[in-house]
Amino acid sequence: MFDGVAKAFSDDIAIDLGTANTLVHVMGRGIIIDEPSTVAVRTRNAAREILAVGRKAKALMAEPAKGVELVHPLREGVIADFVAAEEMLRQLIRRAKTMLGFRRPRILICVPAQATPVERRAVYETAKSLGARKVYLIAEPVAASLGAGLPVGEPGGAMVLDIGGGSSDIAVLSAGEIISARTLRIAGNAMDAAIVRYVRRQHQLHISDANAERMKVQLGTAIAKSSGRVAEAHIRGRDLQQGTAKTVVLGARDIAEALAEPIEALADFVQRALEDLMPETLRDIRQRGIHLTGGGAMLDKLDVALTRQVGVPFHLQPNPMHCVVKGSAAVLAGLDSYKHLLMKN
Repeated sequence: MFDGVAKAFSDDIAIDLGTANTLVHVMGRGIIIDEPSTVAVRTRNAAREILAVGRKAKALMAEPAKGVELVHPLREGVIADFVAAEEMLRQLIRRAKTMLGFRRPRILICVPAQATPVERRAVYETAKSLGARKVYLIAEPVAASLGAGLPVGEPGGAMVLDIGGGSSDIAVLSAGEIISARTLRIAGNAMDAAIVRYVRRQHQLHISDANAERMKVQLGTAIAKSSGRVAEAHIRGRDLQQGTAKTVVLGARDIAEALAEPIEALADFVQRALEDLMPETLRDIRQRGIHLTGGGAMLDKLDVALTRQVGVPFHLQPNPMHCVVKGSAAVLAGLDSYKHLLMKN
């Protein structure tokens, strides 16, 4: 009886540690944290002081103070600032712990499919330092496949393309085994950067990444003709010739043109993955299609554009941003059945 109660109120935690957002799922409670992967840091006399993390850090930067900057601890899906990442995880995990937090939690964290051993070890050691009694790692697209409800335990190939903020990951699974997994360091942030470059090239205007992301959300589409999105929007930046503030008007067609390059890179990435598959697995995937997950997959008409370029149907999953963390939670809940899908630390 005690074992049943302890399991029901387990502090086991699944974490989708993303470049743009971090999601935390506590077993028995669901997703309780979904916040930006950001940290507000103040530097004084060469010493760094962490002021806030997540949503609080972004709110703090609404009125920026001298010496305070917004740090993104992860870059391209892996830890780039270890101190900031550890404090961000510490605060988020502390908030996630239940009232029955008398046991050290088991923690499962998602990492890019082709994270290096050094990168995987950095994530492992960070989680271990926070008091976890056991730390597991899983490839993001494998978790996404489970979270999307794909038939990964059945014969025949199933393929997922998970597009996050810093990286895009592909996994092909069949009969419960990983056939192929690979990572491309082009995703949502690369789309923002493409918009920045487009505006600089076409209008001699420098805009921030935040403004580019806003344009992507407001006007972003992979195919302008059939988007039906807001027709146009004003964007303000610095004129590169005059050095003064300037406003230009952008339309959905502009954003589609700006995003053509990263979308083509995604299509090539998928095409190369398909070319490496056995004929029977490729046949299964052509029949079942490729499943899109992750926040970057929400770009309007991206599934249509990729289907046209690759020649295989793409299917956008419902609530694609939650597929990775949902799949991670499923692994924790049935660890004995899914241990073979975990990555080596």
